[in-house]
Amino acid sequence: MFKSFIHVSAVLLLGILSPLCVGAAEPLEHRWVYLQQNLQVKENLPKIEAILRRAAKSGYNGVVLADYKLSILDRVPDHYFKNAARFQEICRELNLEIIPTVTNFGYSSGILAHDPNLAEGLPVRDVPFVVKSGKIVLDGAGKNLIPGDFESAKSDTFSGWGYQDEPGQGTYVDSEMKHGGKASLRIQNAPGIEGNRRVSKSIKVRPWSQFHASVWIRTENFDSAGETRMFAMSPTGRVLSHSNLGVQRNQEWTQHHVVFNSLESSEIRFYLGAWGCRGGKLWMDDAVLVEEPFVNLVRRPGCPLTVQDDSRHVTYVEGRDFVELRDSKLGNSPWPGEFDVYHEPPSLTLAPGSTIKDGQKLLVSYSHAVTIYDGQVPCSLTEPKVFEIVEDQVRRVHKLFNPKIYFLSHDEIRVANWSDPERASGKSAGEKLAENVRRCAEIIRKVSPEARLCIWSDMFDPHHNAVKDFYLVNGDLAGSWKGLPKDTIVINWNSGKPSPSLKHFAGLGHSQVLAGYYDAPPGRIRNWLDVGKEVPQSIGGAMYTTWRGNFADLEAFATAAWGDRK
Repeated sequence: MFKSFIHVSAVLLLGILSPLCVGAAEPLEHRWVYLQQNLQVKENLPKIEAILRRAAKSGYNGVVLADYKLSILDRVPDHYFKNAARFQEICRELNLEIIPTVTNFGYSSGILAHDPNLAEGLPVRDVPFVVKSGKIVLDGAGKNLIPGDFESAKSDTFSGWGYQDEPGQGTYVDSEMKHGGKASLRIQNAPGIEGNRRVSKSIKVRPWSQFHASVWIRTENFDSAGETRMFAMSPTGRVLSHSNLGVQRNQEWTQHHVVFNSLESSEIRFYLGAWGCRGGKLWMDDAVLVEEPFVNLVRRPGCPLTVQDDSRHVTYVEGRDFVELRDSKLGNSPWPGEFDVYHEPPSLTLAPGSTIKDGQKLLVSYSHAVTIYDGQVPCSLTEPKVFEIVEDQVRRVHKLFNPKIYFLSHDEIRVANWSDPERASGKSAGEKLAENVRRCAEIIRKVSPEARLCIWSDMFDPHHNAVKDFYLVNGDLAGSWKGLPKDTIVINWNSGKPSPSLKHFAGLGHSQVLAGYYDAPPGRIRNWLDVGKEVPQSIGGAMYTTWRGNFADLEAFATAAWGDRK
């Protein structure tokens, strides 16, 4: 799991909060290092051992083990357990407590490896289909909603787009380099010039429908490859698609995809281009935006598939009127638990002897998963089978490590609270998340009654992600913190708003461990500890947290965080 750029931005802000100061006056109980390592690979053990020996020498007393394999211990090979035993042996020798991560809500591939249909699904409602020559097809299928062939232009201004950045100065018609047809869109700045280089268009759409956008892209020494985006936005400013395109600095013509749901919007604004564009060249061509149902189709009790006649008087039966509809590629790309942005979806097909007749119009409702950034897919917060998997995971981790502290991996939950039972309950997203955390705590305490719990801060912090309409969460996450048991240690990573965040959790009675470093100057943890003096009884520790696997500053962080006061 990798945090988004928000983490780095937040910690960079911390550098302007106050001058460097001494670390916490009182000893820090928890001095941890966050370790993302795969114990299944034997060759990782010497590297892990070297890190842990350095950590112990610098005063660390705990290691948070974030190993994806802890979620799938039922299917790892035997040598995994031998390697885990060696890891335990090293930690015992060095007096390092093992804190394993469990309950992967937010980054849920470990849970979804057991059943991809547990992914949180966005609802699609009453999509019109029609039966033609024995086939069920989308009514109006295949219509491109954007002028993406870039064939029509006057000078360097393309026709059909509502807005274009800097025609003739940053965006151009290129008739020499194109993927298809006679021309393409070229993005190129004059030396030393930066700025957004985009085209956009307002489009009428049907609410609660699924759309697929694609574009062919070529680059040449393009410095802003990572800022190349394609997405839809609602009239309220809510971004409806968050998948990274994965454009490279230099690439030949490559097709890139996004899939999104219009939600309640009857009009969207569609964007295509590069943000903060710098040097190099990028070409775009043959862009397509179409309605395309059933991509990453989710099937479970809380996300039903419904096929009705257009009067809604008749509901047709799966297996009798139409063939069972499943997406065989759901959550299996390239292996169980991993989702791709787009693949060819399954088709709705008439069953032999169906009561659905040729020419008949249908209304179809279902749910589908979407990816966030680089393949992140959250699982359902409420589906009963999720908790069966969580309990099995906790029991296996307990048997393996018998830990005194469990790390709940509720973090950056960007899609939630859309299933039929959740919406019918009338409860907010915050209430549902609170119920989820209570349930997870009960499961862990049932397996290990004396165990302590810790959890990431962001989804329970009103100064961070516990807010209304966070990404694609349905509703307000306020109040989610009410589900945290009082003795839960909060692993706080809100260094962007340290004072209100620390006070929020201190007011709730939680001990806090500051998740610092984030691949930034290690001395910044001292600024955060200085702010923590506002709530000294709540600050229980600090954690060296790297998302790039960079342990070069392990000792410097320890000196800044606790120095001689261990």
